[in-house]
Amino acid sequence: MDIMKSFSLEGKVALVTGAAYGIGFAIAEALAGAGAKIAFNCRGQEHMDQALAAYKEKGIDAKGYLCDVTDEAQVAEMVADIEKSLGVVDILVNNAGIIKRIPMTEMSADEFRQVVDIDLNAPFIVSKAVIPGMIKKGHGKIINICSMMSELGRETVSAYAAAKGGLKMLTKNIASEYGEYNIQCNGIGPGYIATPQTAPLREKQPDGSRHPFDKFIIGKTPAARWGDPEDLMGPAVFLASDASNFVNGHILYVDGGILAYIGKQP
Repeated sequence: MDIMKSFSLEGKVALVTGAAYGIGFAIAEALAGAGAKIAFNCRGQEHMDQALAAYKEKGIDAKGYLCDVTDEAQVAEMVADIEKSLGVVDILVNNAGIIKRIPMTEMSADEFRQVVDIDLNAPFIVSKAVIPGMIKKGHGKIINICSMMSELGRETVSAYAAAKGGLKMLTKNIASEYGEYNIQCNGIGPGYIATPQTAPLREKQPDGSRHPFDKFIIGKTPAARWGDPEDLMGPAVFLASDASNFVNGHILYVDGGILAYIGKQP
């Protein structure tokens, strides 16, 4: 067995949802670097234009779709177009997601539903759309972007934690239901990743000290740093490749050890 060849994604078609920037973009870049053809979606034309320019700068010929992944009809149309223009989807990365940091008693039911709709219902909808093609082709890889909140709770993230906990179990159920068709469904649970969205939490204070949340994360992470989007590239390629053909229903936490660590004694 050529072990390095088993990591190759040459000729594979990958759909990465919400991959206009951040974690999704880094994962799409990694899959492209391993040989995959990339399709991605976002919901706004401005983000689409910026993303296509960023992919072009990286030398990646990505195909972008304006698509709301909570809309079954739009998702079905997108997947049908991908199959016509690139081929049947071999790899799906359910990355699109949102978080609303609102205390539970102050959060409306509509706000809760919106988070669950994007973070949990959408992976169900997109997975359901690609699984039939994977069955016909005889193989498939689904990677759900979970979270440490798939395991832990924290103040102000009730909807996000509920959705990501549900996504962990959806991952296990897809593995259970479709493993016999040579479809592997696994998750990646990122730790705290340094992205533009988390930049305000890492800004120096006026006195030059660390932001309190930054200090909290550094103190709780054995690696003593935030993760970078690039830290997710290797795990994503592994779970998308033949190297992981007997890995199914697993959540790989890429968190610098934070879930394994009780923290320093005061």
